[in-house]
Amino acid sequence: MRYDGIVIGGGAAGMFAALTAAGRGKRVLLLERNDRLGKKLLITGKGRCNVTNNCSVQEVLQNTPRNGRFLYSAMEAFSPEQMMAFLEDNGCPVKTERGNRVFPVSDRSSSVLEALRRAMDRAGVQVRTAARVSQIQAEQAHCFRVTAGDHVYCANWVILATGGVSYPATGSTGDGYAMAKELGHTVIPPQGSLVSLEIAGTDCQQMQGLSLRNVGVKLLDSKGKVRYQDFGELLFTHFGVSGPTVLSASAHMQEVAGTLVLDLKPALREEKLDNRILRDLQRYQNRTMEHAMVDLLPRSMIPVVLHRLEINPTLQANALKKQQRRALVGLLKAFSLPIAGKRPVEEAIITSGGIQVSEINPKTMESKRMPGLYFAGEILDCDAYTGGFNLQIAWATANAAGSAVE
Repeated sequence: MRYDGIVIGGGAAGMFAALTAAGRGKRVLLLERNDRLGKKLLITGKGRCNVTNNCSVQEVLQNTPRNGRFLYSAMEAFSPEQMMAFLEDNGCPVKTERGNRVFPVSDRSSSVLEALRRAMDRAGVQVRTAARVSQIQAEQAHCFRVTAGDHVYCANWVILATGGVSYPATGSTGDGYAMAKELGHTVIPPQGSLVSLEIAGTDCQQMQGLSLRNVGVKLLDSKGKVRYQDFGELLFTHFGVSGPTVLSASAHMQEVAGTLVLDLKPALREEKLDNRILRDLQRYQNRTMEHAMVDLLPRSMIPVVLHRLEINPTLQANALKKQQRRALVGLLKAFSLPIAGKRPVEEAIITSGGIQVSEINPKTMESKRMPGLYFAGEILDCDAYTGGFNLQIAWATANAAGSAVE
């Protein structure tokens, strides 16, 4: 069976690449290993699907710490505004929420999937589900044989949009990396990004379930250099820390070693914080330290802080020495958490690593090593922060590939 082109992977990037190419009159076959399309798309944004971010192209690139520059041409050609218009035009009205995050008005990711399905149907994309590709053979330039089960399909071009290795239950098992390697491409070893962090010691376990809303976060590498800093929400868990600030910090971790440093009182400089603590100690001067700090810190954090400072919890507040108070100020402004590692990639929202972008034409997403081979979406070595930016990368790279195929 011969087609103009074959798209491998029925996720966000694969569907969008297929409908873009078919919309230009190409005869397109979409192959998906699962029994249905968009399995990962349906669970994104906790089932609401944060489809993009209502911001400029430049802001998308600023929120893409890994190979953002590579995406410039693709993003200029297909911006967040254009994606929002596409959804509106295809029966999926959208809304903008905090942080410029864009969601379907229905608050259901299925609305996004239905819009993509409608667009594919109109464009004439042929879809085969439960079709796991086992081999791609390039017989010559622009002549490919794709084997899926008992079927062999021939095409002038192939778009690989098989995703990364996060959420393997949705079909993202890294098959595309092996196919790309066989066709001569370099794969940057994949690891989890936008993932929770494991912290050494037992402090986080003692504070499990504690959520901090306004906290400063710095990620230091093994040499003490600041790799990332942020402000916002953080959650202590049985294994370490999670929350928006932590997930974004993980996108900057190229090594396991490092330290997360929290500013627990970012609105107060050290002198003002010292004065604040003095007032609390005077107010509760006849109480023990564990009770004198109830206005300063959440209850589950007080024992951890006192233990780090080697202050007896039963010490009377009026007996705290100036040196101990100054140490308390320093700890609240720089509460360090030694990173033991990232959580397993299976728990990551996105994959960092993938096809080396220097081997790909940034305007067309076509391979520089294999004419007629294109890439789109998470299989590329590009990843961004939370907020809809990663899906925007998927839409833009898919549009670039689907618009370039011949």
